[in-house]
Amino acid sequence: MPYGTLYLIPTPLGEGDLSWILPAGVQQRISLLGRFIVEHPKTARHFLKQVNPLCVVQTLKLEVLDEHTPAAELEALLAPLLAGEDIGLLSEAGCPAIADPGGMLVRLAHRRQIRVVPFVGPSAILLALMASGLNGQRFRFHGYLPVAPEVRNKKIIQLEKASIAADETQIFIETPYRNRKLLEALVQQCHVETDLCVACNLTQADEVVLTQMISEWRPGSNWPDLHKKPTVFLLHGRR
Repeated sequence: MPYGTLYLIPTPLGEGDLSWILPAGVQQRISLLGRFIVEHPKTARHFLKQVNPLCVVQTLKLEVLDEHTPAAELEALLAPLLAGEDIGLLSEAGCPAIADPGGMLVRLAHRRQIRVVPFVGPSAILLALMASGLNGQRFRFHGYLPVAPEVRNKKIIQLEKASIAADETQIFIETPYRNRKLLEALVQQCHVETDLCVACNLTQADEVVLTQMISEWRPGSNWPDLHKKPTVFLLHGRR
């Protein structure tokens, strides 16, 4: 029996019309799936109901894969695929396997020679880079920076130096309620001519993408409201 296919399904970065972010063909293919691997069943069901209003979400088979899932349980999640059933992988982070625990499952699927198919959809990291105007030829994503202020500040200085040395855009994120603290640290630690982009609430009605030199980010009175809003930070130092 041939193996099933693991479909990687991007999810919205917020509420809104799915037709703006997911092609009709992708939505149609999602509607044909009956089994999914998700981070949070409640939000997954909400999304799947948006994709197919006629589906009975209670009949869908949902298995949980999150940051707390032991590696030993990944084989069990792949069992239906090995039995020939297709599965959709959803992420709370937008795109599965990008800054997301789903990457562990995808890697194991390749080891088991299971076909992996990524669907088109929103990636906050790529959307931010596209809109930033910073170097899209060379870039590096670092995930979350350290929380402790002294360690975080050292990391920021390291990233700026690495950006200058390699002519490389440095990309990172923060827990939404700490966005302003990170922005304050960047303004304090970086050189005045370093470019900084803040991309907040991408694909939403109140989306903000602003790229300025550090000198232009001072003072903070003109800063956008980032509190508790998903935000991507991009930094590029000047030689």
